Amino acid sequence: MSNTNSQDTLIVIQDLNKKFTSADGKVVNALENINLEVKRGEFISLIGPSGCGKSTLLRLIANLIEPTNGILTVNGHSADVARRNREYGFVFQSATLYEWRTVTKNVQLPLEVMKYSRQERAERAKKMLELVELSDFADHYPWQLSGGMQQRVSIARALAFEPPLLLMDEPFGALDEMTRERLNNELLSIWHSIPNMTVIFVTHNISEAVYLSSRVVVMSPRPGKIYKVIDVDLPRPRSAETLDSDGFFHYSSQIRHLLREVMA
Repeated sequence: MSNTNSQDTLIVIQDLNKKFTSADGKVVNALENINLEVKRGEFISLIGPSGCGKSTLLRLIANLIEPTNGILTVNGHSADVARRNREYGFVFQSATLYEWRTVTKNVQLPLEVMKYSRQERAERAKKMLELVELSDFADHYPWQLSGGMQQRVSIARALAFEPPLLLMDEPFGALDEMTRERLNNELLSIWHSIPNMTVIFVTHNISEAVYLSSRVVVMSPRPGKIYKVIDVDLPRPRSAETLDSDGFFHYSSQIRHLLREVMA
């Protein structure tokens, strides 16, 4: 179940392959024969063993790297055009904030690059900081914030220009369990509040994938392939009660079993 009734396709991936050549000339097959369609408003998690190509797939969608061959379109055109049109926001594993810029100035950074007016930069930054519940820290610097707060600033920055797609590469992986749980709830709240926003989220955490997602994409070891796609049919909005439900246990067990299969 997504946060929208629209079922327009946002991302199409067909027969996608990615090979890397190492410094010594060895060719590494990172991804092989990837086929996936993502609808607008979905929350998709990518999960699989380390080195299976989850982050590589995310970076291909973002056009941070190029595929070896295959088809990849975002919003009806190439990933390169989507990047140049700034049709996605990207949240990395670490917050990657500029220490010498205030929280507000960090959030405004992409808006400065995109030549938004000073007034619109201020208005959008204010709106995004309200969204991630950091209005009281607008004039603080990153070094004055906890790790979880820094990641919330990073999310606010990625959303500042209101992209239709949010790409997230293990953004909560380094956080403690309670902070991660709180940020998962905040992320879902943000996702629900922005119509038709699509999220693709890389994680190693089964519970996190089930709790957040409309669908979970289980990937196999390198060369990374899509082993199985699981529709997570749990009621929304999700809450602490979700974590204790039989349905949550069912999906978590199913994905854990699939991961054991791919590693066998």
